[in-house]
Amino acid sequence: MRATVYLIPTVLAEGVIQAIPVYVTDAIRSCSVLFTENERTTRRYLKLLMKDIVIDNYEWFNMKDGGAEVISAFRQCLGAGKTIGILSEAGCPGIADPGQQLVAVAQELNIPVKPLVGPNSILLALMASGMNGQHFTFHGYLPIEAGERAQVIRRIEAASAKNRSTEIFIETPYRNNQLLQALVKTCQPKTRICVAVDLTAPGETIRTQTAAQWKNSMPDIHKRPAIFLLDAS
Repeated sequence: MRATVYLIPTVLAEGVIQAIPVYVTDAIRSCSVLFTENERTTRRYLKLLMKDIVIDNYEWFNMKDGGAEVISAFRQCLGAGKTIGILSEAGCPGIADPGQQLVAVAQELNIPVKPLVGPNSILLALMASGMNGQHFTFHGYLPIEAGERAQVIRRIEAASAKNRSTEIFIETPYRNNQLLQALVKTCQPKTRICVAVDLTAPGETIRTQTAAQWKNSMPDIHKRPAIFLLDAS
């Protein structure tokens, strides 16, 4: 039997399983091994998705442990021809979430990797922003220190203007307000900024305005999952 690796999407907003395609459950049922970012929350998610699932029938490994032991266990499972599922904490494994190291091993060994459709904050925000979806860059987290963060904002704003590209980044939820304030303070008044908050959740808001417009209508997005997009073209 040949091994297979499924990249299994998870919810962006807790409990909002409507965003998960039905065919994902078939893939989960076909797996015998699960590599997860957080076993506790993954167990809760799977029980919500499939009431009849027998959680303890799966072999569990924690990707957050990282290092050689996890890679070795993954290789052993592949060698045994097992069907493996990889799940991260939110969205899609390998896209701003753990999983890429394991997928790289599977690719190295020519093992089939099957990415499954599911909610991804980067793509959802970009789709709804009205910004350039042909040319974009995801930067992950910007620096925390104010001076360094301002330098990076100016740099990516200049890159957006030069390349006509969309620049995308995230922040720890409890620093969202500070990041938006830094963007408004640092960017040119006409630079467009999109703030996408609580994607897929009932309180979802996605708003694109210029830096000058945001200055006059600063929302409180403290501790709300958010993603930020910038377009200076």
